[in-house]
Amino acid sequence: MNVSLYKTWSFILLFFGLLCMFFGFMFLLDDYSLFFDWEVLTLNSSCLSMSIYLDWMSLLFMGSVLLISSMVILYSFSYMSADLFKVRFLYIVLLFVLSMMFLIISPNLVSILLGWDGLGLVSYCLVIYYQNFKSYNAGMLTILSNRIGDVSILIGIAWLFNMGCWNYIYYLSFMSNTISSWLICLMILSAFTKSAQIPFSSWLPAAMAAPTPVSALVHSSTLVTAGVYLLIRFSNLMNLFNLDLFLLVSCLTMFMSGLAANFEYDLKKIIALSTLSQLGLMLSILFMGFNVHAYFHMLIHAFFKALMFLCAGLIIHCMSDCQDIRYMGYLINSIPFTCSCFCISNLSLCGFPFLSGFYSKDLVLEQLSYSFNNLYIFMLFYFSVGLTVCYSFRLIYFCMSGTSGLMLTSNYIEKGEMIYSLILLTMLSIISGSVFSWLIHSFPTFMCFPLHLKLLPLFFVGLGAWLGYSLSLLSLYDNIFGLLHNYLIEFMSQMWFMPNFSTYMVYNKMLIYSKMSSSFMDSSWGEYIISGLLPSLMIYFSSLYSYYEANNIKVYLISFVIMFLFVMMI
Repeated sequence: MNVSLYKTWSFILLFFGLLCMFFGFMFLLDDYSLFFDWEVLTLNSSCLSMSIYLDWMSLLFMGSVLLISSMVILYSFSYMSADLFKVRFLYIVLLFVLSMMFLIISPNLVSILLGWDGLGLVSYCLVIYYQNFKSYNAGMLTILSNRIGDVSILIGIAWLFNMGCWNYIYYLSFMSNTISSWLICLMILSAFTKSAQIPFSSWLPAAMAAPTPVSALVHSSTLVTAGVYLLIRFSNLMNLFNLDLFLLVSCLTMFMSGLAANFEYDLKKIIALSTLSQLGLMLSILFMGFNVHAYFHMLIHAFFKALMFLCAGLIIHCMSDCQDIRYMGYLINSIPFTCSCFCISNLSLCGFPFLSGFYSKDLVLEQLSYSFNNLYIFMLFYFSVGLTVCYSFRLIYFCMSGTSGLMLTSNYIEKGEMIYSLILLTMLSIISGSVFSWLIHSFPTFMCFPLHLKLLPLFFVGLGAWLGYSLSLLSLYDNIFGLLHNYLIEFMSQMWFMPNFSTYMVYNKMLIYSKMSSSFMDSSWGEYIISGLLPSLMIYFSSLYSYYEANNIKVYLISFVIMFLFVMMI
């Protein structure tokens, strides 16, 4: 029953994904879009309706989400085969995909909130799937960070009351300056929480406590890209404002995560930090005003990042659930197909020529060089690209080089369902860049560069590859950095101490205050005066009332005498 359930849902999602892709290409070629307004319920003058907006952006993104989800579910059939609650896991993943669909097709902030909040709640269920303290802490950090974005969308819904309707897509051109400026700030705040930009970055590596198929889905096309997609929808309004501060924050996020990944040894956390780096790249190019380029890179990134996570999951599976890359090595002989796919996804992430990542990354860097940004942003961007290549090559050398690592006993096997899911994603990681590039940018743009500026990306890629090889030499790395600059290593590997500020520092103080409150209020005189006062008064008055209700003659006589004496005194 479980076998057919996983494979059936995988086939259904694959079919609908291909269908959405086909219609997305048709809508793109014809420059066509559809707006549905479905009246669910009408009562007197009140109407409850559901709005759906379908254009080439929403259809292509839906198609990529469904394709990746189908491959992840097929992969999960083998990966979660020994799990006791694998049917529950399947339904939670399907709920996750459904929430993302709500978010993609909605032109209405209220229905966007349904998908947005659904993503946060279901991601909490998935992060705490392995029920241990680490998972609970990571899940709590994830959902509390995402609640900030939910609150800002709720405030944005209240702001849209000024326009008389929640279908924001009507008003992007003629909102008043006050409403639009507040609305853009709220949407950017919610996107920063969901896409884990500074200062909300610490939840993204912590969310690696979830099963690896979930990480592949979350980090490629669903949870973290929801913020980027929301800002792409608001890009016409964003272009009216100066967003240099947010551009700086996105570039710093990209730089910080690239630095942290070079000092990390957990395989899944390295890939999570690379996702954070790519999110910074997407948002920074979006804040420069190139929304189509950001969307293009978001689609391409979804394919090769899903492939990278699935390969990492298979490697972890084979290494007896060990995630430390220092224990790995010489895997190319044991699992050759997985290692080949892993290398393809890593090279695509680096922007290796004529793989899919090259088409989007090279375009982004050329637009950056052509736009009017200062030298600081320019150098930060190129250094971040070099760091991406550095940690990618370091990862390849650690996992697949000639040394055997520290692992003595391993269980090497590549199952059929896992291989099938890797094949489609590998094909997409190779060809999707050129195909989407020809279709999305149907009219070529001519840009003329001097030779040194044209070769600058290749120079940083080569420099990053050499540095990655140097850092993969464990003895050299330890001799140069480990003992001499331990504090610096700690600072860079822990994302500039951001988890300490956003989690431990807040939690420690809150625990102390809650203990003081418990001892002072719940167990002391505060319990008697504040918590117990009102019930005591109510009990006293109710007992008096019941006493009077008993028609006691003594009460009436005494009250009569007291009243008589009072009147006589007057």
